[in-house]
Amino acid sequence: MTSLRQNPLPMKKFILACFLAVSFALLGAGPTTPRKNNAPKRVKADSSITQIIESFALRFAPDKRTAIFQIDAFRQNNHVILTGRTNLFGAKSFLLDRLKNEKVPIVDEIKTLPEPELEDKVYGLVEVSVCNIRYSPRHAGELASQALMGTPVRILEKEDNGWLLIQTPDQYISWVDRGAITMMNKDLMERWKVVPKVIYTRAYGSAYSEPSEEAPTVSDLVAGCMMELVAEKGDFYQVVFPDQRQGFVPKREANIYNQWLAGIAVTEENLTKTAKRMMGVPYLWGGTSFKGVDCSGFTKMAYFLNGIVLPRDASQQVMIGETIDKTGNWAELKAGDLLFFGEKREDGSERVVHVAMWLGNGEFIHASDKVRVGSMMATAPNYDEYNAKRYLRAKRILKTGMAGVGVLKEGMVY
Repeated sequence: MTSLRQNPLPMKKFILACFLAVSFALLGAGPTTPRKNNAPKRVKADSSITQIIESFALRFAPDKRTAIFQIDAFRQNNHVILTGRTNLFGAKSFLLDRLKNEKVPIVDEIKTLPEPELEDKVYGLVEVSVCNIRYSPRHAGELASQALMGTPVRILEKEDNGWLLIQTPDQYISWVDRGAITMMNKDLMERWKVVPKVIYTRAYGSAYSEPSEEAPTVSDLVAGCMMELVAEKGDFYQVVFPDQRQGFVPKREANIYNQWLAGIAVTEENLTKTAKRMMGVPYLWGGTSFKGVDCSGFTKMAYFLNGIVLPRDASQQVMIGETIDKTGNWAELKAGDLLFFGEKREDGSERVVHVAMWLGNGEFIHASDKVRVGSMMATAPNYDEYNAKRYLRAKRILKTGMAGVGVLKEGMVY
């Protein structure tokens, strides 16, 4: 083959010849007759309609992480056509009623979730030790959160590639690989909620195919994983996973769920002990397990292992609890209080970007590079000047009846 350097055509003429050849080829490959499309064009609806939709989205779905209200409006002939999707059936009904006042025919093409194609399998259980939940339906998607084995989820949508749009007990909505979820109907979910269960309490471990730690592994496990209890075999619990695999878990590494729940107490001492068990766990954006945590994933796990379900993100956690301090009066804080960090805007609002847990004696524990302890005291060897300068407030979660806080229940788990 002749190289470009040896071609007798000057470079500009050669490029022009290639361009013309490609252009003629593309023209020759085009359709010989014009495409027929007599359907009337859709145009964006009037601002009065879109403003109503936006006000409903702000009212019913202010946090897009926990609710879907994605609706667009178009005009076609003398009609307004609504498209998009939502998992808020009531909000959609209110919107349709409100738009009747606009005295224009409304065509409802809004997709209501869960989608009908799922039929009755709109529930699921996490069947792997740690399920990675992503913002987009692909493995390369950004990690949004995690869910542990036995976590019940609501299934909203299914992509052609098998990925599922789910909502977790803390209301977080994101995508998960179909292979991590056992889909089921309502009856099976209700059964799962009440059957005897085992909770894994050690940081890391395994379930085995036989009641022996020398037997092949069925699955890895981390603290917080839950399985159905079948029987007790000597020093092992015989368990069934959500996808019906069976295994054996050493009793010294787990507990019967109801017994575990009855034995825990959400105290300053227990929160501190649980948090320190996670020392050195690596930082992982989106992580909420012993395999890796981000800042709010760490506080969420520390509270979860004491029976309390916090919202997922720091910007959500700051919305719950009782404000204890905003000025750095550390004497007012108790172990287990959450510290929030970020920036104060000129309009007086705050942007929360980080959360930690107070330990006492000027120290706090948080996930930053890894789970570690820092200090607010400038004279301390572990003084964290960066976070001390961006401290915003401290909040106390341990208050009966606090809105936004979930509590693990006997038998039903969530």
